[in-house]
Amino acid sequence: MMRRRDETNKTDHRTNLYHCDNLIVRRGQEFQIKITFSRAYKPNEDKFAVEFVIGADPQYSKGTYLPVFPTKTRQSSWGGRVIQTNDNVVTMGITPAANCIVGKYHMYVAVQTPFGIRRTKRDNSRDLYVLFNPWAADDAVFLDDEAERQECVMNELGVIYHGAYDDVSERNWNYGQFNYGVLDACLYIMDRSEMPITNRGDPIKVTRKASAMLNSRDDDGVLVGNWSGDYTYGVAPTSWTGSTDILLSYSGSKMPVCYAQCWVYAAVFNSFLRCLGIPSRVVTNYYSAHDNDGNLKLDIILDDNGRIDRSRTKDSIWNYHCWNECYMSRPDLPPGFGGWQVVDATPQETSDGMYRCGPASVLAIKHGHICFPFDAPFVFAEVNSDVVFYSRKNDGTMEPVRVNKSHVGRMVLTKAVGSNGRRDITDQYKFPEGSPEERTVLEKAEEFGCKQEKSSPPEADVNVVLPTLEISVGNDFEFNVEFVNQSLQKRTVQAYVSGSVVYYTGVSSNEFLFKTPTVTIPAQKSVKELMTIESRNYLAHLVEQANLNFIVTGKIKETGRIVTAMKVVTLHTPKLTVEVTGGGRVNEEMMASVQFTNPFSFNLENVHLRMEGPGVMELKSRYYSLLPGGSSLTWTEMFAPQRAGKTRVMATLDCSGLRQVSGQASITIET
Repeated sequence: MMRRRDETNKTDHRTNLYHCDNLIVRRGQEFQIKITFSRAYKPNEDKFAVEFVIGADPQYSKGTYLPVFPTKTRQSSWGGRVIQTNDNVVTMGITPAANCIVGKYHMYVAVQTPFGIRRTKRDNSRDLYVLFNPWAADDAVFLDDEAERQECVMNELGVIYHGAYDDVSERNWNYGQFNYGVLDACLYIMDRSEMPITNRGDPIKVTRKASAMLNSRDDDGVLVGNWSGDYTYGVAPTSWTGSTDILLSYSGSKMPVCYAQCWVYAAVFNSFLRCLGIPSRVVTNYYSAHDNDGNLKLDIILDDNGRIDRSRTKDSIWNYHCWNECYMSRPDLPPGFGGWQVVDATPQETSDGMYRCGPASVLAIKHGHICFPFDAPFVFAEVNSDVVFYSRKNDGTMEPVRVNKSHVGRMVLTKAVGSNGRRDITDQYKFPEGSPEERTVLEKAEEFGCKQEKSSPPEADVNVVLPTLEISVGNDFEFNVEFVNQSLQKRTVQAYVSGSVVYYTGVSSNEFLFKTPTVTIPAQKSVKELMTIESRNYLAHLVEQANLNFIVTGKIKETGRIVTAMKVVTLHTPKLTVEVTGGGRVNEEMMASVQFTNPFSFNLENVHLRMEGPGVMELKSRYYSLLPGGSSLTWTEMFAPQRAGKTRVMATLDCSGLRQVSGQASITIET
């Protein structure tokens, strides 16, 4: 099978990084096998074929039984030719069709004899995997940019963005798409979904099926979502460092893995796509609208005095949301809508009866063609919704009092190609706010049934400005609300200032601040309202993403207009220190040490640490039952890097008292 890592098949097909003894090739590109017969091959007399079969019931008509012939006169959909004959040894070149089924094939050699056809016995070492091929022009996933292919197919090291749009944080991730057992786990996901084998060559069907299978809602898929803060029966979403452990655990136990939130779904989906050869990347949208009723607006309801009515406000704005983009042609859409497609495995809303989303063309979303399959209106709303504040009168009627058109979809980020920096791709999803093109797009979306808020209530002549703060968990801080009067008369504002601890999905857990100052502002002046926030008020209520959400609303006495302002403050968690020492060469022993000091006065209990590095270190974990306030821990592990190149060792620390603590060290390994 010429299946060794250093032989031409694996190097030509760029599959030599997979930890797998079998031959792995990409479709639409020739590979070679050597067949040794019992005597010399005579092309004019001897007739043989190489047969490939996949699935339980192989049939020629379904493309699951594929005979490949050495002669030009007789060819099937997979091309075959004799490259070289040397006595009894025939070297044959075989080219799988560029649209063939992706998966694991068995191979046989069949020879025509006077007594009928004789076949070789079944032998596992002759099984081969056929993957998608972004390097082949005829493949639906062809991506004509070598730097993008290296990043979106071959790179195992991920950087996933979170935090807030004006205070971006990053999380390192090991996609591990070449690790031992991962390819089999990805094929198991398709088997488990009972996806017809004949659909497995179509990237549109594969990605749509996988977006349903990566969450466990309704199909016992890979990951169980949990946004509650209680992760007693599994691993906290913030604790994972890579996809390998999750995929191997699912294919080994055949049970959904606990627990995930949006970036875990996106990261594991990314490993699945890259492993099968579909170019993909993880994307983060800041201020992502989760619109329950599909109407392109998020409704925030205020009572008569301008205070938020939490029981009636149903839509939520996620501080950020992660999804995937994968690259493919879209023969099912008009020309021009191929390229990057949004797929999302986080279970938010159902699509055709299952929790899944996509593939939706990014270009179609930008231009407002939300009638195109699949799920374009939902993604369009995630980046384009308006935030509408309604005032609810005592008789139950609602009147829009303020519309914020630029809050949602503030910024869309992904990792830059070839470096660990970030790349802003907001302009691929939408035209600049307020531009004529943007208006045209929203009108077009409306033709396809997306309702928009038409009213434009008059602007208030008082502005509320909230500060941009960088604060660490456990610190007291000043929060100053500035009221700016732009009118020529004095103004009096009856204000409500609310501070609550929120999950990153925008859901409040506890209100720790509520003040109702009445502020008088002289004409064309500004007044600051000072507030001191003490850590003891919010620390007990903190949830894992450590976000504080401040909302200021109020009513101007003189004019009856409503003023509003919103701000999410992301609290910074302490960092782990990761140090790597030793050899720096392949197969030479090295040492990684993780250090952490508990910065609080209270104890941290049930502390879990995890550490891994793409291509250099398998996942290692450690448990400490208690870390007293002010004390430190040091954890060291020995490892021997398996391959050369630049990579990172990344670690996380997780316990119920403190989540989202991570650290990393960059290393270069030489041969």
